[in-house]
Amino acid sequence: MRKRMDFDFLGKRNVFFAVSGVLIAISIAALIFKGLVFGIEFQGGTVMTLTAKPGVTAEQVRKALEGAGVPEARNASIQTTQDGAFLVRTAESDPQKAEDAFLKVVKDLGLPEQEVTVTTIGPGWGRSVTRSALTALAISILAILFYISVRFEYKMSVTAVLALVHDALIVLGIYAVAGREVTPNTIAALLTILGYSLYDTIVVFHRIRENTRTLVKQTFTEAANESINQVLTRWINTSLTSIIPVTMLFVFGGETLKDFAFALLAGMLSGAYSSVGVASTVYAMWKETEPRYQALRKKREQAGAKAS
Repeated sequence: MRKRMDFDFLGKRNVFFAVSGVLIAISIAALIFKGLVFGIEFQGGTVMTLTAKPGVTAEQVRKALEGAGVPEARNASIQTTQDGAFLVRTAESDPQKAEDAFLKVVKDLGLPEQEVTVTTIGPGWGRSVTRSALTALAISILAILFYISVRFEYKMSVTAVLALVHDALIVLGIYAVAGREVTPNTIAALLTILGYSLYDTIVVFHRIRENTRTLVKQTFTEAANESINQVLTRWINTSLTSIIPVTMLFVFGGETLKDFAFALLAGMLSGAYSSVGVASTVYAMWKETEPRYQALRKKREQAGAKAS
């Protein structure tokens, strides 16, 4: 018979809180002092796809953009695609000027003859995308609060949302530290992360609820800790089977897929951790403040004192 895992997760709550505190502090500091780099979808600009030739570097492309009079060319994002082309994002918002700059860059660098592939996005569209993303995020959180409150209890809903905020802050902090652009793919990944993180949390919460219906010989913390151990194998398996394909997508995917996979991978790792290290831990501590469970803990402590 296989021995059940028996780790004292809730006994290590100070370690969990210290790890989360450090990660959140770093994330907030990065967001304040370094800030997020928003893609042109949010602030407007132009995307150029340049067919390159051997020997041409990203720095040469940047200098050619400066020579073509592209605004803020030094801050342009230049990525190399898998087929060797350059994906260039600039602050130019005028379609005709962007096309003229494209042709001048091709000529100055002696690139192969190619059709003009320029996409210009106005700042108004970016504001619309931002507003829609924030609305979707707010509605998602409210729906989560409502569902968990009705299906379980409000303390579970609050701690579950706390874990989601924890995950979102860490993902945005990673973006700020890494200097990666925040694009609509990032927002889509963040909303997807909410689902993965919430699933892990609900699995643990459901087992805790089942094991704490009629407590007599255990404190709430002891029963919660046992519940986490009972779902530990499932928690590890579901996390790994989700993280492995996303990792492969990040390693081998194209540029667009990598943007999505990067945010998804960071959020999945944080979500797998927060379901136990944040949501379940804070929930157990909160429940222990209820008179019923305080009395049970006091009774257990008195019994232990007599036995010793």
